[in-house]
Amino acid sequence: MEVAPLPSTAEALFAVLLAEPPERVEALLSGDPARAADWVRAAAEQGLPAAQVRFGRMLLEGVGMARDASAAAAWFRRAAKADDTDGCNMLGRCLENGWGVTADMAEAARWYRLAAEAAHAWAQYNLGHLLLDGNGVARDAGEAFAWYRRAADQGHGRAMSLVGRCLEQGWGVAADPSAARSWYRRSAEAGYFRGQFNWASALAENGDAATALLWFEAALRGAPDESRRAMLKSLSRSRHASLKALAEAEAAIPCS
Repeated sequence: MEVAPLPSTAEALFAVLLAEPPERVEALLSGDPARAADWVRAAAEQGLPAAQVRFGRMLLEGVGMARDASAAAAWFRRAAKADDTDGCNMLGRCLENGWGVTADMAEAARWYRLAAEAAHAWAQYNLGHLLLDGNGVARDAGEAFAWYRRAADQGHGRAMSLVGRCLEQGWGVAADPSAARSWYRRSAEAGYFRGQFNWASALAENGDAATALLWFEAALRGAPDESRRAMLKSLSRSRHASLKALAEAEAAIPCS
């Protein structure tokens, strides 16, 4: 079946989108990346913040077009200035990591905070990191913990693991090992590899090596190479023979 040619201008593309039913719009925007890019850009150029963020992500990752981090940051900024919380968070990520802009931790914190105060879970998590480490802001472990907790209460798996870490180490909150283990379990069940590893470690420490083995396996499957290597190094020192054997077997598997 022949594919109909795209309208020639952003305005015409956007007019087509407005006339289509929602399911058709979603199909156009999420189809073949090279073709979807034209539709997403058209919506972005017509001022839709969600499309601006989506187009920025496509540019940042090089999906359907050449990678252009500078253009991506510019689109995130346009969305952020329209008070889009995803745009604020992504602009913060660019500023924190120097993606397409000069790195500026203080400015990153400012945009994260705008989104965090509007209940954006990723921004709350990201702001927590800057506060915990004192990057671009005065170090404040107590406030960091509060933001991690707000993100965790929204189901953010990574934030759950950080809540557990703070409770384990007493960062910004009274140390509470029991509560830390509970948050590690919740993070593990949410599918975050660090939460899975921490929960498995707690189980192994309490003598439940059999259950720990299952969670360690899950953590290793989801971990990026650098984290996976660190996990295997830790497992190789385990007092449990089954966990040491897992480390040996997994170490023989090449990293991706």
